[in-house]
Amino acid sequence: MEYTQLGRTGLKVSRLVLGTMNFGPLTDEADSHTIMDAALDAGINFFDTANVYGWRENKGRTEEIIGNWFAGSSERRDKVVLATKVYGNMAAEGDAWPNHDKLSALNIRRAVDASLKRLRTDHIDVYQFHHVDRSTPFEEIWQAVDVLVRQGKILYVGSSNFPGYKIAQANEIAARRGTMGLVSEQCLYNLAERRAEMEIVPAAREYGLGVIPWSPLQGGLLGGVLKKEAEGGRRASGRTADTLADPAKRAQIQAYEDLLDKHGLEPGEAALAWLLTRPGVTGPIVGPRTAEQLASALRAVELELGEELLAGLDEIFPGPGPSPEAFAW
Repeated sequence: MEYTQLGRTGLKVSRLVLGTMNFGPLTDEADSHTIMDAALDAGINFFDTANVYGWRENKGRTEEIIGNWFAGSSERRDKVVLATKVYGNMAAEGDAWPNHDKLSALNIRRAVDASLKRLRTDHIDVYQFHHVDRSTPFEEIWQAVDVLVRQGKILYVGSSNFPGYKIAQANEIAARRGTMGLVSEQCLYNLAERRAEMEIVPAAREYGLGVIPWSPLQGGLLGGVLKKEAEGGRRASGRTADTLADPAKRAQIQAYEDLLDKHGLEPGEAALAWLLTRPGVTGPIVGPRTAEQLASALRAVELELGEELLAGLDEIFPGPGPSPEAFAW
């Protein structure tokens, strides 16, 4: 496993991030523990979760699964860089009160303590804002964070789904307060969805944030979906099926799969490897449902994509170009 600094921090994290969103809803606790064991054995030390994972009536379940895994060995927590998130409403359905979500100082305090209890740990390494809270000023947010840092409950703070201007605003206000501000941004970024290159990635690089792409396979679209269909495997569904219903999009994905077949590469592994070549990217989040899917993701770290292949991928999935030239000139 390769490691890199998380943004401008001294924290060393693996180039792949273990996403845990499937733990609970799609992967039971025993299999989730097996995947986490395999990830740690492979050198993945960066684990990502969120307080709402488990969804609907099982909010918090994913953190509980991770906490139970930590409880099985004291070495596990010591080796893992643990990231979770705050924003979503954690109240039971039909029982939501006004301060059970978002980024008020009250909810941040409540959410941290609840996550720590579920995760069975005394601190969170990277505490991430899951979304922009347009109704809470950053002065209030940073004041709440400062208290938690002094208490030792969190070490670093990251964002998720922030636009570039909010990354700048958050860190300028943090700088005026004499605090560190955001150190990472978790955003939607992959070969088929490159809008992050317009503003988010440039802002993150300017302010020293590590970029952590989520949905690196665009919900399975980049994982060899057409080949799997042709071989009689599971057919695409949901947004992937909707995308493939567009003849132009289907042709684009077919060209992508044909290019990688020509180079003898698996589409999903190549899509992850491509992200590892992108400037500013710390590492993509992989969310395996099985140990086999984790093994496939691990092979991406070893891939070296040649200039010819990279040029071919750019031709199929052209990026927006440099900002602001891409939209201003």
